[in-house]
Amino acid sequence: MRNSLSRRSFIKVGAVGAAAGLVPGAAWSKKDAARTVELTAGLAKLALPGVSTKPSSVWAYNGSVPGPALRVRQGERLDVRLTNALPEPTSIHWHGLRVPNDQDGVPFVTQKPVASGATHRYSFVAEDTGTFLYHPHINSVAQVGRGLFGALIVEERTPVPVDRDILWAVNDWQVALGVVVEEFDNPHDRSHAGRYGNRVAVNGRAAPTLTGRPNERLRLRLLNAATGRILALRLEGLKPWLVALDGQPVKPRPAGADDLLIGPGMRADLVVDLPDARGQRFRVIDQYDDRDVYTLGEIAVGDAKPVRAQPLGPPLAMAANPLPVPDLARAERREVIFGGGAMGGMMGMGPMNRMSMARRGLFWAVNGRFDAKPDAGSKMEPLYTLARGRSYVFALENRTVFDHPIHLHGHTFRIVSRNGRRLADGPWRDSVMLRPRERVEIAFVADNPGDWMFHCHILSHQMAGMMSVVRVA
Repeated sequence: MRNSLSRRSFIKVGAVGAAAGLVPGAAWSKKDAARTVELTAGLAKLALPGVSTKPSSVWAYNGSVPGPALRVRQGERLDVRLTNALPEPTSIHWHGLRVPNDQDGVPFVTQKPVASGATHRYSFVAEDTGTFLYHPHINSVAQVGRGLFGALIVEERTPVPVDRDILWAVNDWQVALGVVVEEFDNPHDRSHAGRYGNRVAVNGRAAPTLTGRPNERLRLRLLNAATGRILALRLEGLKPWLVALDGQPVKPRPAGADDLLIGPGMRADLVVDLPDARGQRFRVIDQYDDRDVYTLGEIAVGDAKPVRAQPLGPPLAMAANPLPVPDLARAERREVIFGGGAMGGMMGMGPMNRMSMARRGLFWAVNGRFDAKPDAGSKMEPLYTLARGRSYVFALENRTVFDHPIHLHGHTFRIVSRNGRRLADGPWRDSVMLRPRERVEIAFVADNPGDWMFHCHILSHQMAGMMSVVRVA
């Protein structure tokens, strides 16, 4: 039975809007001291993008994929009650948000799983502005792959001036005979590049067209919610400005190819100025795999009257979030080596270890460790225990032939070097893309106590061993 909370305490959030790709925010109650919302994770029917057959069975928050886009202002408290109407346990992880440890939503690490038919309440203050993600953190590749994800947007006290603020949440579906392929977890996906779908969706639609007015300024929030697909985007014929990465503001600059390499769980915020060119259409293409370049969506200039007579200049920089700055001179160094995978990646682990790992569905290791993981219901011993308040540099090394978007819970870090090249003003991120054989150094202050997941966000890799815990005490 559901908890007997008053109607005023929790409100339902409307489904995602489809008009022009714009996702509306939640209809918040101004009478409440905190922003409050009710989310139900349950079964739903959905007509898959690009598939004209009967609707497919999916899992969804409040009946929609993506789930409702939640909006809160910086410094406000968000209260969420999750009702689990699924046939198995679930949770919600607030990806990229610096929340208290008991709100992080990782079963067997920060909370017990939310049983089928049960409810769970999350409550935290949104400290940082930006574009974030929410999703389950148990049986991850299947639950997210079935449709359980949504965006959480923390609005700035003084937003960057734009005419429209638009979210594009990207995911993919593996479809055969018009329905979702139910085999979400298999040895090939675990040991190779993860689960890739053959139907790509933006806000639940196939290759949507966003129509704007001449000289209109758009803020385009790009969010990759796929379980394995990495995006390498290009906006043909347009010159977007990069204003944020993983929610963290950057000094506005023309967006480059590296900025738009967006792995699962990663985000990029762009300011896009449409030209005074009525009737023109501009493709947004994904060219990560040069053998399969496709159109993610289009941005079109309509026939309406121009928003303004002249184009605008560079966008204004947003205020930085209140992040603790690591002291690099005194930072302690820790090595983190990611190994394993197909294509010879497991050869250095010895034949007995390789056989043991494969029998348990584990194909990846962190610092040579391939013990059981929380998704399997076991307790993980920390990879490192960090002293609260101290600065650390994590030297990450990818000894595999695959890309890995590495995500740290509970903290935001600064990228300080790539392959030995120091970055004078590296970006703040909660995820970093490690290319094959690449070495990256990240720095952060371990100021958030508790056990925190540190893992690859290609979810097949996470569930197959590329996952660890960092303890701050």
